[in-house]
Amino acid sequence: MKTIEGGLCAVDNVKAAGACEDNYGVAIIHYPNSNVAAVFTSNKVQAAPIIITKKAVENGKLSAIVANSGNANCFTGQKGVENAEFMASQVAENLNIPQEDVAVASTGIIGRQLPLGEIRKLIDDSLRRLNNSSNASRSAAEAIMTTDTYPKQYAVETTLKNGQKICIGGITKGSGMIAPNTATMLSFITTDIEASPEELEKSLKKAVDKTFNMVVIDGDESTNDIVLIMSRPGQGKIDENFQEALEYLCGQLAKMMAQDGEGATKFMEVKVEGAETIEDARLAAKSIVTSPLVKTALFGADPNWGRIIAAVGYSGANMDPDSISVNLEDKERSANIVDHGKVMAYEGTEELELAESIMEREEIIITVDLALGKYEATSYGCDLSYDYVRINSEYST
Repeated sequence: MKTIEGGLCAVDNVKAAGACEDNYGVAIIHYPNSNVAAVFTSNKVQAAPIIITKKAVENGKLSAIVANSGNANCFTGQKGVENAEFMASQVAENLNIPQEDVAVASTGIIGRQLPLGEIRKLIDDSLRRLNNSSNASRSAAEAIMTTDTYPKQYAVETTLKNGQKICIGGITKGSGMIAPNTATMLSFITTDIEASPEELEKSLKKAVDKTFNMVVIDGDESTNDIVLIMSRPGQGKIDENFQEALEYLCGQLAKMMAQDGEGATKFMEVKVEGAETIEDARLAAKSIVTSPLVKTALFGADPNWGRIIAAVGYSGANMDPDSISVNLEDKERSANIVDHGKVMAYEGTEELELAESIMEREEIIITVDLALGKYEATSYGCDLSYDYVRINSEYST
């Protein structure tokens, strides 16, 4: 497996484009007659585009995606559904494809009707620009940004067990209102593997559980989340090489979201090892990255082992306070602040001095060993800064 250029358009038969004006953007992805699978937010309040797209992917077929930023088209009633259908119909008519083969996605402010005049113009602009290039993929990634500070795209190439080389490319957006059960994000993935919709769905859910669902920026779960994958049509099987590559791609996109968290100054990767079950490992890891007290300690460069231990304790995971160990790491150094239940980084120790130095870094790894089993999980998050409050207090004004 290797990283390649191209994002979504690393797959030859995919065209993409994006257009932005003022506070709005529209991205279009065209992959004719592809197989498809998707996962959606579990929030009981679901946006109009989620309703449309769930129907569109029911038969496992799709040809295009249209996504807008600046307006979530959520909590907008029947009018919102009609507006989402209009977006799909405009793309379908131009590309000469059935309307039911167009997925719709939206991100932005909740509770306001779509400004159809602006969205219609941006759809037309994007349709005119559709092409297969890395720049086209990047423009689509830019068009779906809200509070993101940079566009997020990635692509990999791998060789299947049968010797066939395949590509996987993706874009994502998300920097706030991000919590497990898919984050507040839109993520679109393309691949030239020939796989059945059923195989794609199993593969995608497994990858999302290990990556996107392990990202926490602020603990709020959105109404508009979607992760969607499109592949070449066929009934092929997915092997472990493809699965590894898909999980790696999703992991890279997930890390980008955590690094670009609203107001974030630091990125944290939390590894939980030695859990009795995979569920325990994930519970503990997500609890740590979700904790406001851990996040603020990260912002203040405070190696507060007590907050980490407490987050594991209330996570629901099985743990023994006398067995747990905690390490803080950067790319060169490691500080063992708790060793099998014993505090090592207390006042006046070299270990505390080292831990404080590590916490000053922009990227910090927190490793927790529960010493109870063989399972492990990794979660991604960021600090909670003054700017997070500022950004979200002004978001709808």
